[in-house]
Amino acid sequence: MHLWSPMLLLVLTTAFAPRALAEGPEGVFVLQAPFEAAEAYDRVYRALEAEEFWVVFEANMGDRMARFAERWGADYNRNDLGGIKAMVFCNMEWTNHIANADPLLLGLCPLHLTVYERRGETFIVFPRPSYIARGSPGATRAAELEAVLRGILEKALEP
Repeated sequence: MHLWSPMLLLVLTTAFAPRALAEGPEGVFVLQAPFEAAEAYDRVYRALEAEEFWVVFEANMGDRMARFAERWGADYNRNDLGGIKAMVFCNMEWTNHIANADPLLLGLCPLHLTVYERRGETFIVFPRPSYIARGSPGATRAAELEAVLRGILEKALEP
């Protein structure tokens, strides 16, 4: 085996893996996906449902926004985003954990995320439960939920 083989494998695995991005608002988790938005959305949907985070509503925000293009004129989609779709999802066990920790955090349930493309790159964004729960008796549970979601998303977006 050549010395460069493990190095090449490392480069290829990390180059196409999903990446959590540090930029963006503090309260928003941002993940960059190595797929087009439609495929990333489908992968995330299937992964969430496999972990009993049931998708209860889907919205094709891109199509809905396009209906207002004429009305909004130059203000329509100035960031040139594509494939904008959102999903609302919930896991009953986690809802129970959150309600037990702090009923006020039921404002987190159901959860939601959005997938979109920009300049040939796909992003998944969702409000960070740990950020929303700061100062709450349920902050620890919210951080645990966030870690679970992050793991599901990252696994779903592996090449």
